[in-house]
Amino acid sequence: MALFMYQFAYTPESWAAQIKNPQNRVEKVGRAAVEAAGGKFIGGWLCMGEYDAVIICDVPNIESMAGLSLAIGAGGAIKSGKSTALMTGEQGVEALKKAGGVAKTYQPAR
Repeated sequence: MALFMYQFAYTPESWAAQIKNPQNRVEKVGRAAVEAAGGKFIGGWLCMGEYDAVIICDVPNIESMAGLSLAIGAGGAIKSGKSTALMTGEQGVEALKKAGGVAKTYQPAR
């Protein structure tokens, strides 16, 4: 399984619909979408800034995450979305070790 963060921004029409009928759409829709992609919904939050909400999920692979983000985007309620792969601290250490090996042989173009 792989951890991902999916950030998204609602359309004005989606916000208007949510104001008329307030409910926790991040939890309701996010959980259903993640589970349909074969993953586990870790959590979801509304936020301020470039994106209106974020979900964290654990999905089987990158293809599952791509399918999840494509399906959410195709629904028409969001104007933009962004998927980010997440690593644990241990995975980060392994990446640093691999980078050390690559750095010994990598020759940048100059």
